Amino acid sequence: MTSPLPAMDDSCRTNQGSTSIHITALDGIVNVNSLFTLGVFIGLAWNPVDPNNNLVDNPACLAHRFHAENLVTFHVFSFGCFLFSSLLALALKQGFRLSQRVTHPSALDVIPAYVNKTLLRAVLLICAIGSVSGSLFLVLALVNLAQIKLGTLSCGSPLTFGAVVPLLIFVPAGLLIYTGVVLYAFTR
Repeated sequence: MTSPLPAMDDSCRTNQGSTSIHITALDGIVNVNSLFTLGVFIGLAWNPVDPNNNLVDNPACLAHRFHAENLVTFHVFSFGCFLFSSLLALALKQGFRLSQRVTHPSALDVIPAYVNKTLLRAVLLICAIGSVSGSLFLVLALVNLAQIKLGTLSCGSPLTFGAVVPLLIFVPAGLLIYTGVVLYAFTR
């Protein structure tokens, strides 16, 4: 009996294990983006121009208005990147589900999905770029938050440097590892 599906080469066929790995990766992207989005909303709920909401004693070290403006701007950019990445990942997951045919509604065996691997890789890469961009904007927002709460970097506040330096070391290091894993997955 011939298959009603058009003939496709094996480069477009994925097995169930490969598909579940991709779906798990997409779930991870959505979960992490959701946590960061929650952090963005909490950050936006705070009033950065409240003069009683900082730990700065020296008036020369008080943050300027543009720090508060940048804080809000970077939070919004971060939210947009996380939302874009999450929606794209969810759309790709739905595409996986739609591309699989179940042989019988009660059967557990599923015919392997036909997936355009080039499109899959491109969408995974775009999801990762959205998550990385959102993370970078969130870091910039947190740097501005530290300057508002603890004093500006130009003032040389040790508290501000103590908050910002680890942030600028650990987050980029984590993003480099994440990017490396994504690029590795991109080539498989």
